[in-house]
Amino acid sequence: LKQKFADLPELAACSEFVHFACTSEDINNLSHAIMLRDGLTGTVFPLMEDVVSTIAELAEKTAAVPMLSRTHGQSASPTTLGKELAVFADRLSRQLAQAKAVPLRGKFAGAVGNYNAHLSAYPNADWEAMNQAFVTDSLKLDWNGVVTQIEPHDYIAELFHAVMRFNTILLDFDRDVWGYVMHGYFGQKLKDGEIGSSTMPHKVNPIDFENSEGNVGIANAIMAHLADKLAVSRFQRDLSDSTVLRNLGVGLGHSVLAYASALKGCGKLTVNNERIDEDLDAAWEVLAEPIQTVMRRHAVENPYEKLKALTRGRSITKEDLQTFVASLEGEVPEEDVKRMLDWTPRSYVGTAEHIARKVAEECK
Repeated sequence: LKQKFADLPELAACSEFVHFACTSEDINNLSHAIMLRDGLTGTVFPLMEDVVSTIAELAEKTAAVPMLSRTHGQSASPTTLGKELAVFADRLSRQLAQAKAVPLRGKFAGAVGNYNAHLSAYPNADWEAMNQAFVTDSLKLDWNGVVTQIEPHDYIAELFHAVMRFNTILLDFDRDVWGYVMHGYFGQKLKDGEIGSSTMPHKVNPIDFENSEGNVGIANAIMAHLADKLAVSRFQRDLSDSTVLRNLGVGLGHSVLAYASALKGCGKLTVNNERIDEDLDAAWEVLAEPIQTVMRRHAVENPYEKLKALTRGRSITKEDLQTFVASLEGEVPEEDVKRMLDWTPRSYVGTAEHIARKVAEECK
């Protein structure tokens, strides 16, 4: 820059003010913050928003689709497909808000953060106020006035940890959707010319969710190292952060690939209601929970134990359960007996539909 200034008479006299009282980190830390801001606002955050809104839309569309829950891999109290998707939209939305809230900070205070050189040349200038105005007003970054030679990078660790949490939740989503595809609850739209397997022509693999999962793993491994490393620097500065900072975009880049893959996969999903209903119709044992709960309300003796003896580890039919309910007449009011006889696994979903629609609305 000084050489270029020398060719311009109006700037030549100012050439010694290029990099005046600066250390290289005064320039680099501001550049990194600006690059992060541009990458986040221009690419990363919009894709994260698309992931949240896409899952929320799926949740809304399937809010009323009853589905068998699985806890410990076993049949459990029914829910709706939309509510289970809404759980992910809600979790992801919270982490996205936290990532967006991380302030991108900058320093401009010289070799060790005390304006030593600045004051030696201009002892009466308010260097802190001037430099703060430059960082906040001109560059639109948050000011960090308590530093060493470097801005300590704590905000980068905060940012990456928030993005990592978002990514981990997305991985959880990827694996659950993969499982729903495995169980046949989701089908996938076919694409002409696509090959599912080089040897098994019938295959339609959930490759987009697998690709998303793989990229999340790489992204989080890199960002975890950066978050751990960048917050540590010997005394007032060592150079071990320099090579690490060159990889700021790598973890975010793999995150972008993960988001794009998940979005592509979501666009292929179709709901197989018949397959979902098939599992519900074969799981009448899940009604043991509400039946024993009503029995408890009316002080029937040993309700849990009676339902456990009837249902645990056994395949129960509609007739088996209704015979048991009918036997409760005299111990449970007739109105409640009739209500229990009307129950089915499909109807026993609590507030699942309401939750799904509420979350979908909040995430729009």
